[in-house]
Amino acid sequence: MPALDLTSDPVTLTAAMVDIASVSGDEWRLADALEAALRTQAPHLEVLRSGDAVLARTDLGRPHRVLLAGHIDTVPIADNVPSRRADGIVHGCGTSDMKSGDAVFAHLAATLAEPRHDLTLVFYDCEEVEAERNGLGRIEREHRDWLDADLAILGEPTDGTLEAGCQGTLRVELRTAGRRSHSARSWLGDNAIHRAGEILARLAAYEPRWVDIDGCEYREGLQAVRIGGGVAGNVVPDECVVTVNFRFAPDRSAEQAVEHVREVFDGFPLVVTDLSPGALPGLSAPAAAEFVAATGAVPRAKYGWTDVSRFAALGIPAVNYGPGDPNLAHTREEHVAEDAITACTAVLRRYLTGRPA
Repeated sequence: MPALDLTSDPVTLTAAMVDIASVSGDEWRLADALEAALRTQAPHLEVLRSGDAVLARTDLGRPHRVLLAGHIDTVPIADNVPSRRADGIVHGCGTSDMKSGDAVFAHLAATLAEPRHDLTLVFYDCEEVEAERNGLGRIEREHRDWLDADLAILGEPTDGTLEAGCQGTLRVELRTAGRRSHSARSWLGDNAIHRAGEILARLAAYEPRWVDIDGCEYREGLQAVRIGGGVAGNVVPDECVVTVNFRFAPDRSAEQAVEHVREVFDGFPLVVTDLSPGALPGLSAPAAAEFVAATGAVPRAKYGWTDVSRFAALGIPAVNYGPGDPNLAHTREEHVAEDAITACTAVLRRYLTGRPA
């Protein structure tokens, strides 16, 4: 089994973690390496293994607890493992999303024996695949107490900027019905694809909301992401399906988001195919406000959905903060700047110790 030195430079640790392939569903090697390293190099931590997730925590009796969470899986490798370092850059699958964030968290867990907040570390599996396989769900069901915290920090790639909360996401299918006929005698039929024009017209006319929450501005979006219909090149189609994605601000509940989309498309049959609530920023919570001050960053809204939503549902304020560039996630060219890893490590160390890095 490859060995990880958690006390090494987080840049070096990032490369070492990238070199242990961990595509979703096949994370056991990296989980084994993390577990072994935490048990042998961080005796001040209680360690728990849950499937291919590894959890660790202090029990120092501090008044507050901070949870650092990062998924250890990646999308399928694209000829970008093992890692490569050149000109201050670490290249490789997962460098940005999110093994650099994992490396920062693991390094701090091993080297901070006396943080001013109790710490919980959650390195979990299967984030990059369907939600029901996400390791956080299993941990919530089987080890709920391990997720209790005053603040959760997810190491998702944010380019070193603090991104608060997240949008909710909703997908629906809208169907139009018509009547088949031979296309040479189209007046005998009723074209379902043409009927979908009204759906597209409503989308084109839609005015999205801009919502300010805790100083973070969320912009909603309603977009057609797929359209399907047609039987053959000489048949007027009798059915068309338009898939619409609604990215909604976290001041709407999931139920309110569904009701809003029903109102927009009143008159069309609608089926919900995917729904995940958003997460409020929660920046007014004391631990979150303290972290904002420690970063010195101006928080911005998270455009997209992340697992901060799971913590928000548990009543735990959560933010996204990591060294990677989100625009590089899942690409063949995925990489992370070494100085970004170093900077994030310094900010988190300052926050967790109350002392300059």
